[in-house]
Amino acid sequence: MKICVIPARGGSKRIPRKNIRPFLGKPVIAYPIEAAIASSLFDAVVVSTNDSEIADIAKQYGAEVPFMRPEALSDDHTATAPVLIHAIEWYENKGYSVEEMTCLYPSTPFINQNLLQDGYRLWKDVQSPYCFAVSEFHSAPQRALKLSDQGRAVSLYPEFQQTRTQDLPPTFFDAGMFYFCDAQIYKSGVSIHSDSAVPFVLPRHLAHDIDTLEDWDFAERFYKFLHMK
Repeated sequence: MKICVIPARGGSKRIPRKNIRPFLGKPVIAYPIEAAIASSLFDAVVVSTNDSEIADIAKQYGAEVPFMRPEALSDDHTATAPVLIHAIEWYENKGYSVEEMTCLYPSTPFINQNLLQDGYRLWKDVQSPYCFAVSEFHSAPQRALKLSDQGRAVSLYPEFQQTRTQDLPPTFFDAGMFYFCDAQIYKSGVSIHSDSAVPFVLPRHLAHDIDTLEDWDFAERFYKFLHMK
């Protein structure tokens, strides 16, 4: 069985009701749900939530909510891994054999079926336990600055202070969009951020981390720009 899990806890703090907040006219969680269904890659597109309103909206857009997430996995400090493993084991306890588990985060309006299909094809071609979306840093992090106790700008990595940026290797960050996983290897605890994973390089303009209202406003404006006719 191939399941896609969208972890969508209620109770977000920085952006209240973030996972169902309207993004250009529809709940932001609708975007990954619709992309996952349109991709035809999964036997089930599942939203894992502890929130009845999120569950109802997820169902409206075609996702399955076969269980409500336990409160023990729903506080501010719960990591993603136990939530995903809970979903895998729920299906296994119902008698299903889960071979593949994909994680999509709910606040990812820039996801689409083509990106999912391209990432999945790369994963299968390389035959790696994991594949996830990354994007290249806009500027070399080796040349990053920090503020000293006196409020002065100093090098975070002094050893690269005199290195030209063109002489530094490209660096990438986890775009927080999708993760294709061998379900059983994931359950065993092997980290996704390891040489067990193949990166799917996402174009910079599609990598948006939406954590603040300012991020949200920028993402909406940029989404409209991308989809202008």
